[in-house]
Amino acid sequence: MTTRNHCLERDAQDPLAAFRSQFDLPDGVIYLDGNSLGARPKASLSRAQHVITQEWGHDLIRSWNTAGWFDLPKHLGNRLAPLIGGVDGEVVVTDTTSVNLFKALAAALQMQSCDAARRVIVTERSNFPTDIYMAEGLSKWLDRGYSIKLIDSPDELPAAIGADTAVVMLTHVNYRSGYQYDMQATSALAHAAGALILWDLAHSAGAVPVDLHANGADLAVGCTYKYLNGGPGAPAFIWVPKKHQGQFQQPLSGWWGHATPFAMAPHFAPADGIGRALCGTQPIVSLAMVECGLDVFAQTSMAAIREKSLALTDLFIELVEARCGAHPLGLVTPREHPHRGSHVSFTHPHGYAVMQALIARGVIGDYREPAIMRFGFTPLYTSYAEVWDAVEILRDILDRQDYNVDAKRDAVT
Repeated sequence: MTTRNHCLERDAQDPLAAFRSQFDLPDGVIYLDGNSLGARPKASLSRAQHVITQEWGHDLIRSWNTAGWFDLPKHLGNRLAPLIGGVDGEVVVTDTTSVNLFKALAAALQMQSCDAARRVIVTERSNFPTDIYMAEGLSKWLDRGYSIKLIDSPDELPAAIGADTAVVMLTHVNYRSGYQYDMQATSALAHAAGALILWDLAHSAGAVPVDLHANGADLAVGCTYKYLNGGPGAPAFIWVPKKHQGQFQQPLSGWWGHATPFAMAPHFAPADGIGRALCGTQPIVSLAMVECGLDVFAQTSMAAIREKSLALTDLFIELVEARCGAHPLGLVTPREHPHRGSHVSFTHPHGYAVMQALIARGVIGDYREPAIMRFGFTPLYTSYAEVWDAVEILRDILDRQDYNVDAKRDAVT
């Protein structure tokens, strides 16, 4: 039987333990929601102060050049690229995940438009809703007969992809269940049917190793405010491999994506390379914060992060099932390592109320319908002892039924 002392011993031997000191974590809180909003790197405060007081306050408009503001989306993209298997000149950090998904999906449909039979976008019903909404909106406004085919489980994917499929659009790690697709096999499946594949890496980047090139991806998007710790609402990213950049056309043809933006020409001409994925003027203060999270990742490897992630999630599952087994909890997340991301989800009939009780006692996870409690494990700052303590608090709440089934639901959970 695993004890808290065993967990403390593992923390003492943890090669990633020292990274915790680089994050600002409040006392008395066990933060298990980095899969929704990452903790703040301590360096971000001084970085924000410098951007606001010196670069903006003192240097003013000159900072577009002297502080590298204009090149920041590409600079950050080059720093992020190795975390997802990209190379220099293939990633920009810009806009939101939804906007970047719109761009990527529109470009993919345009690439496939020469085949009039391909008018179907395949995705999951359990995909993060904004992905489906953006596909619905794009299909409606294009008005060219596009439709969306929703699958209810990964097992249904092979039968759903056919000669009419233009794009397969999937989230690599499901936001609700934590299920992780085999990216290489799934990309190959799409390509065998003549479809392109677009991956959403919102719950993958910084959490699990990703190699987009090796695994045959065509396009990808993701966010920086979860495991990459870029801050609330931090700009997202889009990956376009060099093999597709010449064909990449997206409808949000703003001036930052122009070949010569300061020529102020009255007609649009797309920039060469990844620059054509940009749109309008960038939010520099938010962009600058992203680099603080990337600085931490530059000090370790995704292999080391993945090893600890699996150890943390294994431990959490083991302890919940051993210590809370008398309660109606259902594991949603796969036990198999190749199919597990870096968060663990359990169902409970009163999942929302239980999660609110946990939060009130300093264990911050989150809740997703239907009846799912999510617990995110961020190896850079989550300890093994915290896993033990979180499960002990969960056990106490469940044993004493110390939760309010009539708890009013927050707008944001």
